[in-house]
Amino acid sequence: MTPHDLTEPTELNPPRLAAILYGPGDDADVLLDDFVQGLLQRGVRVGGIVQRNTRDEVGKKSGMDVIDLANGDTISICQDLGTGSMACKLDAAGLAEAGMAVHRAIAAHADLIVINKFSKQEASGSGLRGELADAITSGIPVLTAVPQKCIEDWRTFTGDLGTLLPPSRPAMDAWWLTLSSQAESAR
Repeated sequence: MTPHDLTEPTELNPPRLAAILYGPGDDADVLLDDFVQGLLQRGVRVGGIVQRNTRDEVGKKSGMDVIDLANGDTISICQDLGTGSMACKLDAAGLAEAGMAVHRAIAAHADLIVINKFSKQEASGSGLRGELADAITSGIPVLTAVPQKCIEDWRTFTGDLGTLLPPSRPAMDAWWLTLSSQAESAR
């Protein structure tokens, strides 16, 4: 996937679904969280979840939490399986709680729903795939992140709807500005 494959939102028809396409050197979690915090400070009603990773004393990722954007609650989505375990570390109870945060955002008619990512769990039919589908079909704008390795699964899942954004704050800001300006004009 090269940068010219990414679609830019147009002034006439900005897609309500956007995914940040990121590579191994990009920190999509921090990028999404930073973008969302800026929107919240401007009074945008953002719902859903962003991911924040915890690190041990040597800087190695040791856990994963998601933040419920409606209330700021931290939800652990990672279980400690001990060193050397090859099993999936995702915590089913934490994922269910994260899914409820997405459903509450849909029910509250948030201005934007953010779901931290569509990755290998969602590509295989689990994770937050159902919640992502519900958010997309709600008619509320949705923003997520997709690793390059999952792009074909994303396209299959979405029917290639929406837009892919490069992993940059200016691209996210431009997408949101165009979308929110059009919504304001329609009111």
